[in-house]
Amino acid sequence: MQFFKDLTLSAFVAGFVSVLVGLTSSVAIVFQAAQAFGASPAEIASWMWAVGIGMGLCTLVPSLILKQPVMVAWSTPGAAVLATAGATGAFTMGDAVGAFMVSAALIFLAGVTGWFERVMSKIPQEIAAALLAGVLAKFGMQAFNAAETAPVLIVAMLLTYLLARRILPRYAVMLTLLVGVLCAAAQGKMDWSAIHWDLAMPVFTMPTFSVAAVMSLALPLFVVTMASQNLPGVAVIKASGYDMPISRLISMTGAATFVLAPFGGYALNLSAITAAICMGPEAHPDPAKRYTAAASCGIIYIFVGIFGAVVTGLLIAFPKELVMGIAGLALLGSIGGGLANAVRDEAHREAALITFLVTLSGVTIAGIGSAFWGVVAGSIALFVQHYGRQRA
Repeated sequence: MQFFKDLTLSAFVAGFVSVLVGLTSSVAIVFQAAQAFGASPAEIASWMWAVGIGMGLCTLVPSLILKQPVMVAWSTPGAAVLATAGATGAFTMGDAVGAFMVSAALIFLAGVTGWFERVMSKIPQEIAAALLAGVLAKFGMQAFNAAETAPVLIVAMLLTYLLARRILPRYAVMLTLLVGVLCAAAQGKMDWSAIHWDLAMPVFTMPTFSVAAVMSLALPLFVVTMASQNLPGVAVIKASGYDMPISRLISMTGAATFVLAPFGGYALNLSAITAAICMGPEAHPDPAKRYTAAASCGIIYIFVGIFGAVVTGLLIAFPKELVMGIAGLALLGSIGGGLANAVRDEAHREAALITFLVTLSGVTIAGIGSAFWGVVAGSIALFVQHYGRQRA
């Protein structure tokens, strides 16, 4: 099989790091969202089963078919919206599931009609690159901020990364992760108590539908998933130089969410942060073979779904400083490439910088994250500076 011929150790490690970063950075928010609707431990495990299987299959299958690194993740801001709305106590788990299905149907329609892809095609490459750099730069900064609480760990990882980049560049991230784990274990920072030896099983919840749930849960979930997740996800794809059928991929995530919603699959979408890890040169020097990193990520996600509690606990056992460190160092190449592409054209430079700074700021307005507002700000700058200039 071609996949095994193209697969390298660095690609598999990139897939593993993507899962590590994706889960450990937001799994607590997903747990909170489930608990907000009164989920039992079995139902929480079912949520992990649903999103794990969903992310895994939606990442693995299209990556193998397209031979491109298709990356799908859960909606972290969507989980935050659900946790906030669910905390009011006004909605049951059935209401939540009904809202998941309505939001999924809207995402499916956005893909089928092609309107989302048409909007994204109007955004210049420099704006997309600036958006990518702004999203990823926060993770780069967090890697070095982690030195405040774990200086030995971060310095050891940084030195390993720099030396490996000079001697064994293809395995720099893998060696950095290995040294980080060994250093954390030697310092007693690995939380082995987080591991619980239980398997996740799907639990079906009958959906119920109401106007209140649609307005308070479904529509906000749809908006933040499209604006804060799918939009930067497409930007990463464009900035990485891949040509993918965006509309079909969006439709796929909507359809998968609709099917998995009764089991806790609340929202699947294109990934941004973890996608940059698998689409970067650290995953594989040949862009045509980086699909193996995404496929590896998909396989691991499937195991996360099947062995939900075990795998999640294992990943949570890593100290947060290690996760922040490996994420930031793994993304250095993508951050640098994004910034270089953002400022290469002087005509678009200021608009790109505005996009970068607004995105980096982390500002949230009306519950929508800075990635969306960065594109809005950059587009307004482009319009003011260039509209009518060619005709004149």
